[in-house]
Amino acid sequence: MTTVQDADLKTGSLKALAEQAGRDLEDASPLEILTWAASTFGKRFAVTSSMEDAVVAHLASRAFPGVDVVFLDTGYHFEETIGTRDAVEAVMDVNVITLTPRQSVAEQDAEYGPKLHDRDPDLCCALRKVKPLEEGLTAYDAWATGLRRDESPTRANTPVVGWDEKRQKVKVSPIARWTQDDVDAYVLEHGVLTNPLLTDGYASVGCAPCTRRVAAGEDARSGRWAGLGKTECGLHG
Repeated sequence: MTTVQDADLKTGSLKALAEQAGRDLEDASPLEILTWAASTFGKRFAVTSSMEDAVVAHLASRAFPGVDVVFLDTGYHFEETIGTRDAVEAVMDVNVITLTPRQSVAEQDAEYGPKLHDRDPDLCCALRKVKPLEEGLTAYDAWATGLRRDESPTRANTPVVGWDEKRQKVKVSPIARWTQDDVDAYVLEHGVLTNPLLTDGYASVGCAPCTRRVAAGEDARSGRWAGLGKTECGLHG
């Protein structure tokens, strides 16, 4: 597999590479986008997954068998989410890497008080999601997400390939142009694993204390941090 040379990566050309790829691949299929990422970055490319479903991980495994799939175990996940992770690891041609925060939930409670997620959800996400991901991605030059433009107004302009300024990495969102119908069709066609909670009233699955079921007609992400005026955990903005 021919990949970008390390010498090239150190010249600061990654941002230009990402922006050009975003333009060139705008109309490409998710598999084509992931094949580009795999051929460009090789083992310095990883997929991140919340284990809401395994669609991007499945796509990436087709483009790059054995690809690293990074999962953040915050300590607050539903049992179904951990079960989905374990099933993905067992049946898909991927290498699941589980990241954990520096502190356990009990240690965080001891330092900040219990239920920090209720009192300061931004800090809780920073400690249990954002910081562990930043540390976990140090070995990679590019990472893939399952972001879609139709999920929320804050994601409407997501490029299929863009530049993650905060982490100084190429950010690949291969299904950015897909709708929920496209995701559902792919899951059905390929028998892709999905989190059981998606059939139990949850339209978006995050940490248990900050996720609720959604009512008919509600935005898919309205069940995340409901009533807190928060729409993102900080991983994507």
